[in-house]
Amino acid sequence: MAQSSDRSESEHLSEITDQIYIASQWQLMWWRFKKHRLAVAGGIVLLAFYFASAICPFLATYDPHDIDAELSLLSPRKIHLFDGWKPSPHVYGLSGVRDKITYKRVYTEDPSIKIPVHFFVTGYDYKLFGLIPMNRHLIGAEPGVDGRRSLFILGTDLQGRDLYSRILYGTRISMSIGLIGVTLALIFGIGLGGISGFYGGLTDSVIQRTIEVVRSIPTIPLWMGLAAALPRDWTVIQVYFAITLILSIFSWTELARVVRGRFLSLREEDFVMAAELSGAPRLRIIFRHMVPSFYSHIIAASTLAVPEMIISETALSFLGLGLRPPAISFGVLLQAAQNVQTIAIYPWIMLPAVFVIVAVLAFNFLGDGLRDAADPYG
Repeated sequence: MAQSSDRSESEHLSEITDQIYIASQWQLMWWRFKKHRLAVAGGIVLLAFYFASAICPFLATYDPHDIDAELSLLSPRKIHLFDGWKPSPHVYGLSGVRDKITYKRVYTEDPSIKIPVHFFVTGYDYKLFGLIPMNRHLIGAEPGVDGRRSLFILGTDLQGRDLYSRILYGTRISMSIGLIGVTLALIFGIGLGGISGFYGGLTDSVIQRTIEVVRSIPTIPLWMGLAAALPRDWTVIQVYFAITLILSIFSWTELARVVRGRFLSLREEDFVMAAELSGAPRLRIIFRHMVPSFYSHIIAASTLAVPEMIISETALSFLGLGLRPPAISFGVLLQAAQNVQTIAIYPWIMLPAVFVIVAVLAFNFLGDGLRDAADPYG
């Protein structure tokens, strides 16, 4: 029995060894990536972020632009799941009084008024994915006694707009800027870096001197200057793409240098020489034969570059030099938190910063896992 058990274990180890030897580089990367628990968790969090971004109108409870000054700076409201022992999601009604000292309207919950909360309710009209007209929302509550909105999961801002809905919409813009910006930076970095390393000579010198000039310019003042130069009458879409382009133009240099170094070492390899002798065009050799040889590094570098894009957009918008209302992004939402006294009295205004931190950490964890998995033989 012991011999048969030892034989089965050795056969099992032999099968595993054979699988490793015949596995592709992508399979080896996937196996190693799955062992990095923080990276897997970061990937799941990011998938949740982007899924919520894609269907944010469905998840939102109210139109993010709806204003009600009477509900200004309302604190987050708790959803009560039970009415006694009976499952019955509801929120309490609000009774507002005017503070005699500050003259601000102060709301207190009235437990005698229970406003039901329902799923898949009818609300404001929107187009899912920008194509499908809909008016259904995941969650919603009936109007209060005074006919006003009553469900504010994360509270309201200074204008009485629902902060939960605005954070959902802000996630879509800020997270997409990171992806689009990195995609443009990849195009610039791989294209110019590949040409520099493959052709060499005068072409290499010109591109490398350009990279040195770009890297010598202070980034934040330059971004601020370019963003401030955008016409004030531009639409939200125009400003969105302009900010994305500004962020990407100065983010490609590091990747370009890495690509150049890899190309300098690869252009003398046998498979490159064989492609040249077979008459393949040089651009085909670059993008069909040389770039795929270090896809793993490009993926890891891209993943680590996205959070930098998100933070840059947030900083510019926070300073009023990036996206501007009525656009909704993390930076625009955090503009209300520029006053320390406001933060002290209404701390929920800082909630968008929590989402920025979670997204950046998730990207960093994912990037670390991909970077480790990119060297599956290490």
